[in-house]
Amino acid sequence: MPKSPSPHGLVVRDLHELRELADVSALFEKIWGSTPGSSPMGVEQMRALAHAGNYVAGAFKGGQLVGASVAFFAAPVGEVLHSHVTGALPGHRAGLALKLHQREWALERGLRRITWTFDPLVRRNAHFNLAKLGGRPVEYLTSFYGAMDDVINGGDDTDRALVAWELDHPAAIAASASHSAPVAIPADAVTVLSVRDDGLPAVGRDDATTVFVEVPPDIEALRRIDPGAAKAWRLAMREVLGGLLAEGARVTGFHDRASYVVTRDTTA
Repeated sequence: MPKSPSPHGLVVRDLHELRELADVSALFEKIWGSTPGSSPMGVEQMRALAHAGNYVAGAFKGGQLVGASVAFFAAPVGEVLHSHVTGALPGHRAGLALKLHQREWALERGLRRITWTFDPLVRRNAHFNLAKLGGRPVEYLTSFYGAMDDVINGGDDTDRALVAWELDHPAAIAASASHSAPVAIPADAVTVLSVRDDGLPAVGRDDATTVFVEVPPDIEALRRIDPGAAKAWRLAMREVLGGLLAEGARVTGFHDRASYVVTRDTTA
């Protein structure tokens, strides 16, 4: 795939060379706060994936690597790309540039969907994945990666939401044009999970068709300063969002940069 220019002075391109892949591994270590040699993706893994025709790309600004993404083909065969790791330094908008490049790459190969996982407690990632890109969480995965002791995860359980990004959906098309698709919210929507004044989670009534599931403002800081509160949030999000998805409810958006919008299927 040719180099993809960005309006923010970024160039996104496929990567194959060992030197470049070593730079990606080092960048991931920096972003995740991993110990040396414990990058989320090793050079050998990326080399093998790239050589086999999978997606390994980097975002450069002024010749400097500021973001990278690694993805591989997934089931159903010929339809899905699974984006395993994407990391970007703040202040460059490299995360968005990489996702849009990844979407073009997938469409050129006839794929219809990109999936990835993210921590549903990280508010900025939820806003990016849902409001900016138009992806939708479709499954709640409890302790998906087991224990991870890097700076970002801080020893917390690695619960993840699996996002499905339908590449021809109007929300994804809007994202490719740098627009966010509006979310319709009924007047009788209620908040089922919210942030109390002391920062702890509060679970409320959940009998409405559409509910808000609020995300704590900064779970990563909370893990450092109050691990007990962070654990309470993990369990509350697992119970509420995990329970809603398990019963067949749909996440339809992310409201006010703070809350998942979840709608139950009333036709069942």
